[in-house]
Amino acid sequence: MCGRYASFTDDQSLADDFAIAEIAEDARLLGPRWNVAPTDDVRIVVERPRRERLADGSTTAGEITRSMRRARWGLVPSWAKDPGVGPRMINARSETLLDKPAFAKPLAVRRCLVPADGYFEWRKLDLPTGTRKAPKQPYWIHPADDGVAAFAGLYEFWRDRRRSADDPDRWLVSTTIITTAATAGLERIHDRMPVTLPARSWDTWLDPAVGAEDAVTLLADEPVAMSTRPVGARVGNVRHDDAALLEPDPDPLDPDVVDLD
Repeated sequence: MCGRYASFTDDQSLADDFAIAEIAEDARLLGPRWNVAPTDDVRIVVERPRRERLADGSTTAGEITRSMRRARWGLVPSWAKDPGVGPRMINARSETLLDKPAFAKPLAVRRCLVPADGYFEWRKLDLPTGTRKAPKQPYWIHPADDGVAAFAGLYEFWRDRRRSADDPDRWLVSTTIITTAATAGLERIHDRMPVTLPARSWDTWLDPAVGAEDAVTLLADEPVAMSTRPVGARVGNVRHDDAALLEPDPDPLDPDVVDLD
């Protein structure tokens, strides 16, 4: 799974990297984060028709525009009774996307990229003699070239019908990160990993004209090379959110450190 990640690269650098034409104001307000957790608001990259206002005050769909938007991490299906299901849908398994109603529709029409500088995962260690709980070693996992990762994601709109039609908060935008079986040495840390799409796949993945069956094939592309290092236990507490979380653990619990550098 992917339950914690970091996203601290500034908006303009992301706009340059992802060829983003428009950054929503509420996305600009999101500052750098080193410990993003489920239900947090995050930045996503989408391609949608630009809304254009007509002379009579109504709006119509304009040209397809790549933009950065704000979304809550934890997908809430449009048909959900309330947004409480979101924390259970922070991840979507790539193998069953076409079969799960909550994910099949956004896979067809609402795909996104989730920019991340890297993510955290915990490696479960052997149970020490005389103890009941196995220790875990947190790892910082990031692109080997120190670039920004583009996690494959889906997003959805959920309407709060208790709010009036003119209430700007009546719509909740939520997102999920797609995961797959871990490979390339990362399986030594955890059996799942987020799907990190290479730059050559970004345009096709975001293109709303590409159907679900074609889009899902992109998830099997060669994974982006990653580097790993053990980090301290502070990352386990969501109240800690600073660059020091990325510093190497000087005395890791893991007796067999996974180092992919």
